[in-house]
Amino acid sequence: MVNNVVLVGRLTRDPETRRTSNGTAVASFTIAVDDSRRGPNGEKVTIFMPVSVFGKSADTVVKFTKKGSLVGVIGRLTQRKYVRRTDNVEVTSTEVVANQVEFMEPKDKNVSDSGYVSDAPTNAGPSSQVQDDVSEGKNLDSLDLDLAEDNLPF
Repeated sequence: MVNNVVLVGRLTRDPETRRTSNGTAVASFTIAVDDSRRGPNGEKVTIFMPVSVFGKSADTVVKFTKKGSLVGVIGRLTQRKYVRRTDNVEVTSTEVVANQVEFMEPKDKNVSDSGYVSDAPTNAGPSSQVQDDVSEGKNLDSLDLDLAEDNLPF
């Protein structure tokens, strides 16, 4: 049997962190995921899924994400039952325990209220430098590329 979940969605709140009794970091957050099905009136259906991530990944998620961040989560579904103290009703809670959390947006992306995302490149890293040099017809042998001989595909 397989219990594997892959979700892409936006954080509905800033992640919260805590420590277990043995000191392991735990980050908890909820992501909003659009479902592929439509509601009875044709409206979009959104699922709000609680997620927990442990260890160094938890610290990384807390450090680099916030409400509205787009993330990809790979993990497994878990279910737990407990009795709610306020009214003694048994509650079943389903959540994702993440093995991996991927940040789906560049860290320097400016998020605006309009939702507009520019297609223009945001940095001029090494790959854009090579592309610029090729388009200008420069000799690639003169570029200072740090490549090991055994990393070449040919």
